[in-house]
Amino acid sequence: MAKSMQRSPTVVIAEIGVNHNGDLGVARELVLAARDAGADYAKFQTFRSTELVTSEADVADYQRVTMGNISQRDMLASFELGHQDFRDLKSFCETAGIGFLTTAHDFESMDFVFGLNLDFIKVSSGDLTNRPFLESVGKQGTPTLLSTGMGTYEEVEDALEVLEGVGLGRDQVTVLQCTTNYPAPLEEANVRAMVEMGKRLSVPVGYSDHTSGFEAALAAVALGASVIEKHFTLDKSLPGPDHAASADMPELQGLVQRIRSLEIALGSPEKTPSPTEAPNRLVVRKSLVALRSIQRGEIFSSQNVGVKRPGTGISPMLWHDVIGRVAHRGFSADELIELS
Repeated sequence: MAKSMQRSPTVVIAEIGVNHNGDLGVARELVLAARDAGADYAKFQTFRSTELVTSEADVADYQRVTMGNISQRDMLASFELGHQDFRDLKSFCETAGIGFLTTAHDFESMDFVFGLNLDFIKVSSGDLTNRPFLESVGKQGTPTLLSTGMGTYEEVEDALEVLEGVGLGRDQVTVLQCTTNYPAPLEEANVRAMVEMGKRLSVPVGYSDHTSGFEAALAAVALGASVIEKHFTLDKSLPGPDHAASADMPELQGLVQRIRSLEIALGSPEKTPSPTEAPNRLVVRKSLVALRSIQRGEIFSSQNVGVKRPGTGISPMLWHDVIGRVAHRGFSADELIELS
């Protein structure tokens, strides 16, 4: 069964994207590896290259490094899977025990993805300013991930207002901080922008990580991310635009393990003694004690009363309630002070 967003404190999405290189068998291998690494979801990208880009659209600089001089349409066409392929992958994920997701990048693909009844819809950074696309997404009433790469705060706010205007509540939209570069420099991760968007826009937040390493994703979790998305590959050396900037199996597994450990360490907002430290209170804390022999009828003062362990007697927080009072009996040095 597909995993729900609520099953883990932080949902981890293995963004396979087009790292299957158009091979359904490789896509299945990636699904199994993502599951074994501990990810909650394996995510793909669904598109029709002829519907997504013009024949003259160029590739990005980072894509040219691995793909050479090729048009964006030709590049995407080489990675394109069919609708039946994605139906098969969804069933495969269900059998394997990992959630299935795919991002639609054009209107034809969007209609298809809506029909898959997925746990949530992912809006890519490229569609942050695509009003008709956003309106179609919002009308579905499905929990939505809104990626914000290349965007300004105002553009994110505008996109939310479009979604909200067609009936999708802000509590159903998780805004993902994202830097659209592969790999993104760590100094451009800007994880604090995620926090600020959450506060100012009153939405859940997450982080779509295009950096190398763990630092940015773990910082996002510590700052409140409910979703982490990380590009994933079987082999960084494979041909294709995203492999080199993706996490491999050991890296994704390491990230998931660190996220789960961090979740445990984050604990609860409630400040209270932990079960293991509670017994130490009486040992480590201090009490009011006699600094020397005190006679009955003597006045308690800073000359004859001090503060020492253990914490089984009167708390030093009551110092001013004790100092100036009369000893109702005699006390020997180091004896805990008692009041009548």
